[in-house]
Amino acid sequence: MNKIAIIGSGSWGVALGIHLAKLGHEVKIWSFAKEEADLINNEKKCMFLPKVTIPEGITCTLSYEEAIRDSDFILHVTPSKFTRNIVKGYKQYVTNQPIIICSKGFEKDTVSTLDSVVKSEIPTAKIGVLSGPSHAEEVSVGVETALVVASEHDDVLELIQNAFMSNKMRVYTSKDVTGVEAGGALKNILAFCAGIITEMGLGDNSFAALLTRGLSEITRLGVAMGGNKDTFYGLSGLGDLLVTCMSEHSRNRKAGKLIGSGKSLEETKKEVGMTIESIDNIEVAYELSKKYNVEMPIVNAVYDILYNNLKPEEAVEVLMTREKKAE
Repeated sequence: MNKIAIIGSGSWGVALGIHLAKLGHEVKIWSFAKEEADLINNEKKCMFLPKVTIPEGITCTLSYEEAIRDSDFILHVTPSKFTRNIVKGYKQYVTNQPIIICSKGFEKDTVSTLDSVVKSEIPTAKIGVLSGPSHAEEVSVGVETALVVASEHDDVLELIQNAFMSNKMRVYTSKDVTGVEAGGALKNILAFCAGIITEMGLGDNSFAALLTRGLSEITRLGVAMGGNKDTFYGLSGLGDLLVTCMSEHSRNRKAGKLIGSGKSLEETKKEVGMTIESIDNIEVAYELSKKYNVEMPIVNAVYDILYNNLKPEEAVEVLMTREKKAE
């Protein structure tokens, strides 16, 4: 059994902790909020997963040092926009533990993948990325789930696969860190778009077209960034795309529905009440498409909806009347 540090006490961090604790691992979760830590420690509850009871084997602390001390590996599970500052906070306590990024997003200011952010702060760290179709609400109650872990290091792949595997969770391995990370981040944009067209009532044909052409877009960008094309048709690409675009659990889809209903960006953020990775990711993907000279008409359209006052109906018209081309 392993000693595991989880940095982040949101729904996904707690869900992963619940899964691992049920397998007999010792889990210490770091939280920035005393209220969240007290709820986990004293009432065995998580405010983001109200129907779940926290099992034995999980404790929550406000101390990076206490969470990380003597751990076998670290799961980094915080919103992408806070990643660098939080890594700066705990890097002094990291010795030789692998750091597994479980967040899905980019660093907006540098348009960097999160593994690049961690490497820039802790150059000697062994890094992995855990991704795939996995709602916290389902993982926390033991719904069967398949994930993929990517790392350049075979020992990290073996460690994480062995720690997580059970009859409720199947974990595959990959060496394509860039592809797995890009797939997990970019699909959030399409989930946002799926929410918009769902709210507009465009129907199944439009929904299927969005997912198919959207997957083509994010694959082009991911390959240009150095990822493997096949990765985007696996769990971190197509798999995560399907679950995020189709499920009411998805906060990115919910945000898109609010925009599609006429809400402003600020109203949408307030109503969702949690981090909406897709909104920052749309800006990053827009910049990355320019950097790598990759054509991304869906990303361009949703960017214009958010930041250039393009109405969703007008965006659909723009996409449908683009010049003729082969698939």
